[in-house]
Amino acid sequence: MKRRTPTTVNEEDSQLFREAIGEVRKFDPVAPAPAMPKPEPRPRMFEADEAAVPGELLDMAFDPALMEVGEELSYLRDGYPPKLLRQLKRGQYSVQDEIDLHQMNAAAAQATISAFLAEAADHGFRCVRIVHGKGLRSKAGGPVLKMLTDRLLRRRDDVVAFASARPMQGGTGAVVVLLKSRA
Repeated sequence: MKRRTPTTVNEEDSQLFREAIGEVRKFDPVAPAPAMPKPEPRPRMFEADEAAVPGELLDMAFDPALMEVGEELSYLRDGYPPKLLRQLKRGQYSVQDEIDLHQMNAAAAQATISAFLAEAADHGFRCVRIVHGKGLRSKAGGPVLKMLTDRLLRRRDDVVAFASARPMQGGTGAVVVLLKSRA
């Protein structure tokens, strides 16, 4: 395709244009609006470490009879069809974000889970994964982070369902969470 050479505008054309549009009023130049500053990155792990208090006792009682190491977690909020939980267990939802709670104490993990789910809701994420570990090195008290994650998720109104992840996603050491959609 050939490009045309631009035609030059002569004085006669300029005069004809000015007559056609009439009188022109010039605007004063306006400074552009200041750019919004970019948000500072949030160091989640640093905040979790700062929230950790050495030697802190767990504030939630643990009943070893409620959960055994390796037991799968599963929950569906009342009013939702069982098909939803089956689909979640089969891995039919795409995980949009994840967080790992390894090496955290209970207080840090609790704060991290709450902040993570709030951030996921802000981004409009529907499905997230929380890696809590299997608690294999836990003492007689059982898997602390696993039990804590189970309890916290059951209490949250924005959680529709959760289930232990598929083996390739962490198995019983992780949980896939389905959040309410923002409709």
